[in-house]
Amino acid sequence: MSTITVKVEFGGGLELLFGNKRSHSISLPSSVPTDKTIAPPNSESPQPQKSNDLPLPLNGPNQDSTNGPVDAKTKPLDVQYLMHYLRARLLTERPELFMEGDTVRPGILVLINDTDWELEGEGAYEISDGDEIVFISTLHGG
Repeated sequence: MSTITVKVEFGGGLELLFGNKRSHSISLPSSVPTDKTIAPPNSESPQPQKSNDLPLPLNGPNQDSTNGPVDAKTKPLDVQYLMHYLRARLLTERPELFMEGDTVRPGILVLINDTDWELEGEGAYEISDGDEIVFISTLHGG
């Protein structure tokens, strides 16, 4: 199975929820489970663990342009999976300030390669090797 390396950055105070680290380089499999199952960290024989969130939608079998149909239980790595991975693996506190349901909370700007994610398909955007995903909080306390 091939892997994809993505650069993830946090700004506007979100870095405080992620161990006060602004930039992360993350390697993830190019195909991921549709049910948000995330393998445990540093595991020699991964036993899948499941998120407590509602399941991701399954829109039928995916097509791989080179190999034809992909197993219906996997999909290409996308931003929605990345968000759940970040919450399960890197978030150190207050998950409610990062995600609401299956997406980021209102007030968090998401940029994919310097472009607003709304123009790229939001969570359905399929991540490519070398992509940069930036999460910026626009909410400030007072």
